[in-house]
Amino acid sequence: MSAIIEAKNLVFRYQENEEDGTPKKQEIPVLKDVSLSIEKGSFTAILGHNGSGKSTFAKHINAILVPDEGKVYVDGMDTADEENLFAIRQKAGMVFQNPDNQIVATIVEEDVAFAPENLGVAPDEIRRRVDDALKAVKMYDYRSHAPTQLSGGQKQRVAIAGVIAMQPDCIILDEPTAMLDPQGRQEVMDTIRRLNRKKGITVVLITHYMEEAALADRIVVIDDGRVLLDDVPKKVFAQVETLQRVGLDVPQVTELAHLLRQEGIEIEKDIISAEECVAALEALLEKNRK
Repeated sequence: MSAIIEAKNLVFRYQENEEDGTPKKQEIPVLKDVSLSIEKGSFTAILGHNGSGKSTFAKHINAILVPDEGKVYVDGMDTADEENLFAIRQKAGMVFQNPDNQIVATIVEEDVAFAPENLGVAPDEIRRRVDDALKAVKMYDYRSHAPTQLSGGQKQRVAIAGVIAMQPDCIILDEPTAMLDPQGRQEVMDTIRRLNRKKGITVVLITHYMEEAALADRIVVIDDGRVLLDDVPKKVFAQVETLQRVGLDVPQVTELAHLLRQEGIEIEKDIISAEECVAALEALLEKNRK
């Protein structure tokens, strides 16, 4: 597989201002020599505590921000080249934390149609895209509803449908479940996984929920503007002490397995789901019966 996103020695600094509004001489480094490739069709979760640089990295994929040093390419297009901006944002769509900030129309289907209309898509094609996008996120039955009548999880799925209607190859989701209740989080995560598995859309998920990250193919941990860990979920979450040292949790079942091992119970350290934990404990009980 080829890379759809490639960061090469990415450096980014924020400019802080004095109280009078004038820029400070010293800039704040946020991303420090980040090099990272994300393959087409993959599902990558990016973790990091607040201020680590994970959301700043996400904004570089969509060319909301551009590097101070180094390069970011989306499907081979340099994000720093303004002539690529339109094509990049069609290729890589962004979904933010608060769906209310992305919903602009008073009817669900009109909101999903907004982006294709602005792209100059033909009316018949817009109709097809809107219907397909709403069906993909299981919101087709709500197409005539007002967004104000929807739950938080439903609104976020409409926001995702609006991005899907642009037919991107990649969707970047920046903490999309942070404002949702558990049911809303489940709805959105089911949608994300379905889009990745069934439609082959590349997913980049910024999250602070470890159980969500465990669903990805790959986890990248960013700490202090640098890539600290980059591996499959089992291998990343097995490094409990390292993650805790940088202010991150692990899935509850992973922490349970870690505590059991500290008490001398021989259980695998790469457990990341409840099903795996139950199976491991049942195997231990069976072993002890013999």
